[in-house]
Amino acid sequence: QVQPVESGGGLVQPGGSLKLSCKASGFSIETYAMGWFRQAPGKKREGVVCIAYHDGSQFHSDSVKDRFSISRDDAKNTVYLQMNSLNPEDTATYSCAAAEMCGAKGGPYGMDYWGKGTPVTVSS
Repeated sequence: QVQPVESGGGLVQPGGSLKLSCKASGFSIETYAMGWFRQAPGKKREGVVCIAYHDGSQFHSDSVKDRFSISRDDAKNTVYLQMNSLNPEDTATYSCAAAEMCGAKGGPYGMDYWGKGTPVTVSS
């Protein structure tokens, strides 16, 4: 299987935190940029965060800077998205992707593999 599988989504109150996981199989994340993107109903798909494969450089969209962070565990072939200070505007389905590189604005660029996503709802 080459499709990453996301988990960890759910309902969280505004101001809360959530950590998502992305488990990859069929390929090694060590040679890919790994990123997260999201899509809310009626909204365009948006890059969130990305980590480069070669030096670990991280990129964030302006909307999540200082709130979201990405990390990778190569031994477990897993990528994580730590989300803090969540607000209702963060409500979306979050997907991870293995890509050629990270886009300057935080999204994965040139995706090779991506998952179906896990929904996150931020509401009181």
